[in-house]
Amino acid sequence: MTILDPTALPDPWHSLHELLAAMDAEIEQVYVERGIEGVRPRFAYPLIRLAHTGPLTIRELAKSLDRSHSAISQTIAAMRKEDLVTSEPGPDARTRRIDLTERGRSLVPFLEAEWRATHEAVAELDGEVPYAMTTVVEEVRRALEHRSMRQRVLHHLVEPPR
Repeated sequence: MTILDPTALPDPWHSLHELLAAMDAEIEQVYVERGIEGVRPRFAYPLIRLAHTGPLTIRELAKSLDRSHSAISQTIAAMRKEDLVTSEPGPDARTRRIDLTERGRSLVPFLEAEWRATHEAVAELDGEVPYAMTTVVEEVRRALEHRSMRQRVLHHLVEPPR
């Protein structure tokens, strides 16, 4: 243990996490105002994709959404609790096929409209701030391709003596 608690310093990620959570909460509020209970913004992407592809395994869905298997598995579990998707045995004992329930299917037209509206709102925000969020994200991504976060952390890491 060191003398100074490093967590006493401001968390550089806090503002970004807080902003994203606040934006998601406002999108969720749109759902609630429309009488759609139990649906989180993170459900929209997989629900819309399943409506267009038909049943997929968790692995197939994760790959098609460019998300981790773990993240999609957790999202599917939450969506099952809200009666948005079903999970049936897949072609082998290790896989499960995910499909929309009637409730999930009935929400897709609204979720597609919200998806488009959200993209328009992001474009609007990009026009109102000096540095477009989408541009900043892409520039950070390119910088990390040049020199990864791992490499950057290792460069600054001073390990304590053993």
